[in-house]
Amino acid sequence: MSPVENVKVEICISHSVDLIARYSSVILFIQDITVKGLEIVKRCETVYLESYTSILVDGKDELEQFYGREVIVADRELVETGADQILNEAKTKDVAFLVVGDPFGATTHTDIVLRAKQLDIKVQVVHNASILNAVGACGLQLYSFGETVSIPFWTDTWKPDSFYDKIEENKKRGLHTLCLLDIKVKEPNLEAMMRGKVLYDPPRFMTVAQAAEQLLEIVASRENSALKSSDRCVGVARIGSPTQKIVWCTLEDMAALDVGAPLHSVVIPGNLHPLEEDFLKEFLCSC
Repeated sequence: MSPVENVKVEICISHSVDLIARYSSVILFIQDITVKGLEIVKRCETVYLESYTSILVDGKDELEQFYGREVIVADRELVETGADQILNEAKTKDVAFLVVGDPFGATTHTDIVLRAKQLDIKVQVVHNASILNAVGACGLQLYSFGETVSIPFWTDTWKPDSFYDKIEENKKRGLHTLCLLDIKVKEPNLEAMMRGKVLYDPPRFMTVAQAAEQLLEIVASRENSALKSSDRCVGVARIGSPTQKIVWCTLEDMAALDVGAPLHSVVIPGNLHPLEEDFLKEFLCSC
């Protein structure tokens, strides 16, 4: 396609299986891209890979070899504050913007699409799988899920718990809750910033145990909590990979559970259909 001003394409291509803002839950591989997406990547002049909302197992070199294209790794800083660079390129040539999961799984990516349209840049989206449907691997019916929540890392002085209100509301309605766990990638070090230096903390990925510990603290602080420490919850790790792990155990037991490497998610079940319960028994853990 020859460059034509204001008619060029910014292509958002999903790399499969999930991306939810900075809260993600899936391990992904090169081969998870769709055939349609791969064809577009090979056609584009510039290819970006958004790198901070999830994990891609294969490295940059492997991606470039598979795609036959140079891949520019787009970190948080580039995506959130330097998106103009991507959009300006898309005015005159075809640009692929790869994400892990579905392109509309993160508000960051929605913002890029809106800004592109404001600049009269044509946008083509290639959808793919997401943790929002891949979580069905645990046996819970997708149409029985309520609102999804994100659980952030707490600090000694910052312990937000507003997300728990949504868990309670889902629980009262008999609906399951998918809890997406925090990811910290290329986070500025606050002490270094105060000294005028730019340093980044090592990457951190919340575990099901950490999420359970925070949930237990909230449950203990609230009277008549709909969620109890003895309630069985589902912990999932590395969904979509050969080493994926699913465990069904009490919230209290989950706080001491090690399900291995990231990425993790937690599901708090609502009312269980007999088929859902039979499926979950396969993952029952006495811990």
